[in-house]
Amino acid sequence: MTFTETIGAEEASGATAEMYATDEENFGFLPNFTQAFSLRPSAYAAWRQLNGAIKASMDLRRYELATVAAARRLRSSYCMLAHGSVLMGQFLDADALAEVVKDHRSADLSDADVAVMDLAEKVVDDATSVQQADIDRLRSAGLTDGEIVDVVLAAAARCFFSKTLDALGVEPDAKYAALEPGLRDVLTVGRQIAQT
Repeated sequence: MTFTETIGAEEASGATAEMYATDEENFGFLPNFTQAFSLRPSAYAAWRQLNGAIKASMDLRRYELATVAAARRLRSSYCMLAHGSVLMGQFLDADALAEVVKDHRSADLSDADVAVMDLAEKVVDDATSVQQADIDRLRSAGLTDGEIVDVVLAAAARCFFSKTLDALGVEPDAKYAALEPGLRDVLTVGRQIAQT
């Protein structure tokens, strides 16, 4: 499941046991990504606080679109599967999601959504390539400067989380194997889904 050791749920104590209990309650199972932080629960707590602060000021759909754009560029299967599932569960049907993932510029998205995803990709690829024109494009599409900062924060934060999981060899949870095969294949852009 990971390249480094993890603490099993039965052996967990203290902050790790609390982290496990919280995520089991939140997700209905213990995700692989939670277990990957078992040796450093304080780092995971800091991540949850940061990510929660970013999400708190963002429209959820916009957050998920920015996150999927960043995760696709990072080749993070785990984040693509998780956040693609949120988009599909709340905002898009499976076909629309597949189109967005394949090429968001030709999918049926608003100018604002396309600009958000473009900016998220630029942040991941090379943040120094972001220009005033990119920000002005988002303003023209109706985003406030605060909302633009939110998009940058979402993409930059995704770099931390996705890269941490992939560098530790964390496989996406086996539950994602139940997705429709065509969509599952589109969302699996890096590491393969765990077998168990």
